[in-house]
Amino acid sequence: MRRPSSSSDQPILDIHGLSLLRETAILRDIDWTIGRGEHWVLLGANGSGKTSLLSALTGYLPASSGTVALLGRTFGAYDWRELRKQVGLVSSALRQRVEDGETGLEVVVTGKEAVVNHWGPVKAADRKKGLALLSRLGCRRLADRPWLFLSQGERQRVLIARALMADVHVLILDEPCAGLDPAAREEFLGFLQKWVARPDAPTVILVTHHVEEIVPGFTHGLVLRKGRVIASGTLEKTVTRAVLSAAFGARMGVSRRNGRYALKIG
Repeated sequence: MRRPSSSSDQPILDIHGLSLLRETAILRDIDWTIGRGEHWVLLGANGSGKTSLLSALTGYLPASSGTVALLGRTFGAYDWRELRKQVGLVSSALRQRVEDGETGLEVVVTGKEAVVNHWGPVKAADRKKGLALLSRLGCRRLADRPWLFLSQGERQRVLIARALMADVHVLILDEPCAGLDPAAREEFLGFLQKWVARPDAPTVILVTHHVEEIVPGFTHGLVLRKGRVIASGTLEKTVTRAVLSAAFGARMGVSRRNGRYALKIG
C-alpha cells in the first residue's frame, strides 16, 4: 500500500462521532482532531475511556459508530493493518513482553514489523537504522546491553526508538512514567521535553493521570470522563481547576511554574 499522504493542510488524526458500545457505553460521541505541529496530552481518571480510545485509533477495537481517519485515510476504507504502522505505541504492557536477553538494538529493530522479541540475525540495513535511532535518542550505548540490565528510563528510550523504526507519524506514550522513581521520572521527562521540541519529531500523544508530567512542548489536551470528552483544546483551556475537578471527581487546584504544572487536591 502507498504510504499515506503528508499534505501540510491535512490533519494527522481526525475522529468524529466515535462511539464504542458493548454491554454499556465505553465511549460516546468522541470528536478529536490533531493538527500538524501539535503535541497532545490525554487525561482522565481510571475507567474514563483512555485505553479504549487508544485501541480505537490504532484499529484494535472497532467503533460502533463514527469515523477515525489517520492522514486522511479512514478506517474501513483503507487497510487499517497498514495504517496502524504509522502509529507507534510505547506502553508498560509492551515493556513487560520483552525477553531479558534481548539487546537494545534487537528490541529496536523489531519495530519494523511490529513484533516483540527478535529472531535470527539483524540485517545490515536494519542495524544501521536502529543504531542511528538510538543515537538520535541519546542512548547509542544501549545497543549491545541486554534488556535485563537496562533501567526503566533506558527501556523507555529504547521502546521509543523501536516505535520510530517504522517511520511513524504518531507516537503514543501510554503512561511512560509508570514504575519510574522520582529521579528517573524527571530524567525521562527532561528527555521528553527536548524530544518534542525537535522539528523532526512525530506527533506525540502523552497519556497520563498526572499533570506534573506535562512538560513544555505539549500544546493541547483532551480530557475524558466516563467515556465522554469534557474538554478539548489548548492546555490553557483544558488543564484548569474546573476541568480537572470534573474529570477526577474531587476538588482540585492547578498551578503552573516554569512551564510545569502542579496539582493540589482539596
